[in-house]
Amino acid sequence: MTRAYNFSAGPAMLPQPVLEKARAEILDWQGSGMSIMEMSHRGKEFISVAQKSEQVLRELLSIPDNYKVLFLQGGASTQFALLPMNFRAEGQSADYIVTGAWSKKAIAEAKRLGDVNVAATTEQSKFTRAPKQSELTLSTSAAYVHYVSNETIGGVEFGYIPDTGEVPLIADMSSTILSRPIDVKRFAVIYAGAQKNIGPAGLTLLIIRDDMLQKCPDSLPSMFNYKSLADSDSMLNTPPTYSWYLASLVFEWLAQKGGLSAMADVNKRKAEKLYQTIDTSDFYKNPVELGSRSWMNIPFTLKDSKLDAEFLQQATQKGLKTLKGHRSVGGMRASIYNAMPESGVDALIEFMQEFAVRNS
Repeated sequence: MTRAYNFSAGPAMLPQPVLEKARAEILDWQGSGMSIMEMSHRGKEFISVAQKSEQVLRELLSIPDNYKVLFLQGGASTQFALLPMNFRAEGQSADYIVTGAWSKKAIAEAKRLGDVNVAATTEQSKFTRAPKQSELTLSTSAAYVHYVSNETIGGVEFGYIPDTGEVPLIADMSSTILSRPIDVKRFAVIYAGAQKNIGPAGLTLLIIRDDMLQKCPDSLPSMFNYKSLADSDSMLNTPPTYSWYLASLVFEWLAQKGGLSAMADVNKRKAEKLYQTIDTSDFYKNPVELGSRSWMNIPFTLKDSKLDAEFLQQATQKGLKTLKGHRSVGGMRASIYNAMPESGVDALIEFMQEFAVRNS
């Protein structure tokens, strides 16, 4: 079987060595006679997987000891509501930076539950850039400042970490986490859906500074309360064990590849060569400002949109799949997360160049 190059924004492709190891262990995990998905989450076998996964993740991201790591369910979208429920006191506002579809969804959920302040929005530029630090209108009394580090749909990425002073900074890093080193200490909370760079859908990762957990109100239902979830080591109920196991294999694969600095070198190179192909062509165009371009999600349009269907059909025949852009943006989108090998980007570039020559 020949594996396709899957450019989906998520669920995204997983590293082939991870899938091969999971296949080898699916019926019998390390001589136990059971699949990992059949095991009790409280048994010693799965507890060993959970503990090792957190250990490797902490090493990859250099997570300080005063941060809890949670492996939960519900996706990043559930956190849009849980964050204000846990961290915004009654009568308090929160600051939101709006740069695209996902930050709009986050602020919409927060508005259902209380007051928000739009610290900045780039909607007037059709979400083709991230705002500069000087454009942020922040409140010193805000419960927190929330932003999406990379907008998966629009391909807009922050080239910097916003300075929020003493106000806690919360980041949705669903599509950038583990793609490069980050300074965890700059954040009060980092959260991410798994289905891009962590593992399969069904798992949600949170990194929460200890002092934030003291803000969680006792009145919240236990399953909505981050402190309760942290106190139970993410096992207040049965967690998504198989997704957690696969994430642990991804963490180990990243460590074997040389960690996040090595991954950053590859990811930067992949993105630069694809952007160069687009920018040096009269046939393709990327709408995002240079300083806000994503490493992970690269949207582009064709000179004539009537060729879109033909482009997608021929790309699929070449094993280049899921390149159709989001319906709200149109055109194409190549998501080139960690598991996308450089050979996949090279194959896409070769096809794009050939298609442009044939249709110019």
